[in-house]
Order: sequence, then C-alpha cells, then structure tokens
Amino acid sequence: MDRSRLEAFSDGVFAVAITLLALNITVAGPGHGALTHQLGSHWPAFTAYLISFFTIGIIWVNHHSLIKSVKSPDRTLLYLNLVLLLFVVLIPFSTATAAEYLIKNDWDARVAMAVYAGVFVGMSVGFGGIFEWTLHGDRVYQPVPPERRWRARFRFVGGAGVYAAAVVLALFSSYAAFVLTGLIGVYYIAERTPAAPARSPDFPGDDGTPG
Repeated sequence: MDRSRLEAFSDGVFAVAITLLALNITVAGPGHGALTHQLGSHWPAFTAYLISFFTIGIIWVNHHSLIKSVKSPDRTLLYLNLVLLLFVVLIPFSTATAAEYLIKNDWDARVAMAVYAGVFVGMSVGFGGIFEWTLHGDRVYQPVPPERRWRARFRFVGGAGVYAAAVVLALFSSYAAFVLTGLIGVYYIAERTPAAPARSPDFPGDDGTPG
C-alpha cells in the first residue's frame, strides 16, 4: 500500500473522532434552569472534551511524523495502525461516559473513569506497536540507534504505564484518575511537540521529536 493512503485513511478517522467529541456536549435547554447553571453543571463534559481533544490531537501529530518516516508500509504495519485507530474511535464514547457519570462521584463514576483511562491504555499500546515496528529492519529513513532504543521506547510509550495506573486509581477515586489522565496529556504536549531538534538521535521524527 502507498504510504499516502495509510495517512489519508488515518487522518479521516482522527477527524471523525475529534468531531464526535463536540457532539457529546449538550445542555437541556430552556425550562431546565438558568443557562449558567446548566453550563456550570456540565464541567466534567467540558473538561473531558479538552483532555480528549488534545490527546487525539497529539496522537495525530505524532502519528503523522512517525508514518512520514516509514519507507514502505507492510501488512503488519497496516494491522498495527488499525489497532491504534480502534481505540481512537472509542475515545468519544469513553469521554461521553466519563462526563455523564463523573459528577456523581460514586461507583459508576469510578467504573466510567476506569473505562476512560483504559481506552487510553489501548491507544498507547497501539501506538507503541507501531513504534516498535519502526525499530526493526530497514523500515524508516532515520532509524533509532540500537543503544538508544530502550530509552526511546520509554519516552515514546511510557504514558501507557501511567494510563494503566490511572485505571487502577479510578477504582478508588474517579477525580484523582481524571486529574492524572489530564496530566499525561500535558506531559505529552510538552514532551512531544517539535521544539528540540537536538533530540534527533532518539526519535524518527522530521525535526528530532518523536512526532
């Protein structure tokens, strides 16, 4: 398959997922109290929307740079990419579920947050599979040196472990897990943006970042 088709299909999925997030933000409308009260009571929906929006955006940015470094996609990469997209399209569902139940702060809220963080675990595993694929054979234009691969793995997909911790934490505190999930997004915004060309030995991005 031509690399451009892989990118175009993936971009379409990212676009749909990020659009569906906004469709989950609604208010009851007139006759259900003041609008300011309705908006205020929907703070979990707005916060979850921001976290998920930027998470999908970060995935898209990193995915673009990672795939751009690939010489020629094979069937294994295509299936690994499908695993990533499988969880990307689940993000709107898990976001809406977390927003709906979080404000209750009960057992259902904790389960909803565990599902929310769990989807991010799956997304991270899918992305990690793609990154691992790039580390073997002559598959990318700027391969990671063997002595730097474990460091690259840790920095590129280390968030999966933190997301997994958020799943466990959610079973005890939905709010704490929600905050932790948001902090992971902040970390990746700072860590993964194209701001440090000197990192080029570690990652296969165009400008030295992992994506």
